[in-house]
Amino acid sequence: MHHPPDYPNLMPLLAGGLMFIFVALLIDMRGTLSSTRVDRQSEICPNNVTSGNLLSEEQLARLLTVPERGSKTNVRSILQAPYCELSSLQIRAGVAAEREAYLLAVEPETWLIVLYEGDEYAGFQFRFQ
Repeated sequence: MHHPPDYPNLMPLLAGGLMFIFVALLIDMRGTLSSTRVDRQSEICPNNVTSGNLLSEEQLARLLTVPERGSKTNVRSILQAPYCELSSLQIRAGVAAEREAYLLAVEPETWLIVLYEGDEYAGFQFRFQ
């Protein structure tokens, strides 16, 4: 009759190894998630950051009353200094568009991106982290 070979009980060793791997993965995931949040913020605002400038609900409500192609000066007087300035881009041929980012005070993971073409307010969009 053939007997299975006598191995020491490997179950505790196997369970311990699996627990070690599980804990290591959890620690790695926490680091990845927190660095992703920082990366997203630096992706939106890579330079010219004026930290501490948050956009209030009142300022946002006042912005909504400004028509598109309104005065850039008027919009800036409502919003004050942006959290940061983004790189300009070209939406229409021959017209450079400036962009400014504002972090919302009521929802700190939401950005308001304001677009200007020349001296005119061209609109906005929300960007969520």
